[in-house]
Amino acid sequence: MMRATEFEFRNRAAVFGVIYGVTFSMLWFDHVPTGIRVGEWLAARMGWYGSNGDHLVFGVGAALMAVGGVWRTWGSSYLGMETVHDKAVHVEALHADGPYRYVRNPLYFGNVLMTIGMGLLAPRYAYPVQALLIILFLYRLIGREEAELSASQGEPYRAFMRAVPRLLPAVTPRIAGSGRKPDWKTGFATEAWYWSFTLGIAIFAATFKILWFYAGMVAAPFAGMAAEKFLKSGKASGANA
Repeated sequence: MMRATEFEFRNRAAVFGVIYGVTFSMLWFDHVPTGIRVGEWLAARMGWYGSNGDHLVFGVGAALMAVGGVWRTWGSSYLGMETVHDKAVHVEALHADGPYRYVRNPLYFGNVLMTIGMGLLAPRYAYPVQALLIILFLYRLIGREEAELSASQGEPYRAFMRAVPRLLPAVTPRIAGSGRKPDWKTGFATEAWYWSFTLGIAIFAATFKILWFYAGMVAAPFAGMAAEKFLKSGKASGANA
């Protein structure tokens, strides 16, 4: 399986940013987002008037992002902020609880849903390109992680790979859990940036004011930094108690 280079893995956030940035910038040439075209097509087929079709399409996109946020938050509540944001692959432990009983990469599954939902704001020619590039890059990241985890953990991880799907979740758990409990506070803090994106899309779907989408994007890194600071201050207070 194709593997990301060390440079790609260490700078994965920047690579994601470039892909989204370039494809969304195509709106300079085609000013109509894919979601608007789909909404107009749907309205014509259903005999709707006004912007009902557009609101529905972008509402579905926001809902998909919210589902992706739940998967990412659930996964991050087991991994922790340091592991999720680290520039290196962590190979110390096999996480086989929570969402990892259904899919090996719940965070990357959340990225797929994010691309489907948020990508509706890209023009029609850029939308499939964006989705293809994101999915290809996700598989490159997964290839690197699986190679390192398989080399470090051996047969237990290979058995995990055989039992649990790589990117699309199974309907039922594929392995037994070990009883670990999720740390939801850490999970939500880790994914604060993602929820900022989702909130921006949701408000845009309701109001059709594009500034809300941009506000969600601009606020995302600040939300992430604030959540990280809050989480660290809480741990420090707990350690000093």
